[in-house]
Amino acid sequence: MTVEVGVSLPVFLARTGGAVPDLAAVARHAEQVGLDAVWCGDHLATDAPLIESTVALSVAAAVTERVRLGFAVMLLALRQPAWAAKQIASLQLVSGNRLVLGVGVGGQWPGEWAAGGVELAGRGRRTDAILAALPGLLAGEPARLTTEPGEPEVTLAPGVPMPPVWAGGMSEAALRRAVRFGQGWLGSMLAPDQLAGPAGKLAELAAAAGVAGPELGMIVFAALSKQDTASADGFAAYLTKTYGLPPEQAARIVVAGTPARLAGRLDEYGEAGVSRIVVATIGGDVRGQYDLVAEARGALVA
Repeated sequence: MTVEVGVSLPVFLARTGGAVPDLAAVARHAEQVGLDAVWCGDHLATDAPLIESTVALSVAAAVTERVRLGFAVMLLALRQPAWAAKQIASLQLVSGNRLVLGVGVGGQWPGEWAAGGVELAGRGRRTDAILAALPGLLAGEPARLTTEPGEPEVTLAPGVPMPPVWAGGMSEAALRRAVRFGQGWLGSMLAPDQLAGPAGKLAELAAAAGVAGPELGMIVFAALSKQDTASADGFAAYLTKTYGLPPEQAARIVVAGTPARLAGRLDEYGEAGVSRIVVATIGGDVRGQYDLVAEARGALVA
């Protein structure tokens, strides 16, 4: 199976040591070294500084020509729906239809939902309603976002092709969302041998719905070095502190060491059925980490 390998843009400043990155330079570098995509996480406010995702992907779109541009993942329900649709359509237009719409429901930081004026409860239902309306909206057709009673129709022009949807999340509702709306499912925090459960459930749900099962994607966390001096400890501690991941699981999923070691892990994900990888790196030398990810990608396809 061919595996597409992309990288996460450094929008979470805790992963860069607090340094504000040159997003244009790192996005351009990812394309120049042969990576397939650049991806961006999405939050309004967490417990650390961050750069807004649509701004980051707009910067990347302006300085690249080939790489895909992906949300990993966009919190659709945290935004006013018509504005979210307009942002997605505009990114699709200015990028030449290179957008991949990763979608999730979040919830780790309830305060950002209160700050955004959106109820945390019901965010899954709200996400599904927006996804159902998006194809018509992005096509430039009159459409109604069915999230509120009595909502009027709106037409968002110019029309653009609907980007592929990759739904994230581990809950059954998230897996159903991937089957109903998605070309793919984007997982995270799982080792290759832990994919059988969600993959099997996705296949079961797809069969019950009479549709093809979604492709599998995975966010992979990596601390890389040319001379095998990198340690998983710092990144694992970050995942435990930020996402509440058990330390033993955090240590298990972080790939530390040489590009060859990352290539081996990517091969394992490929053998488990994964077709799309997002590599999230750590440290201030973002371009240097991208070089090593590209080396691992080269070993993977050789």
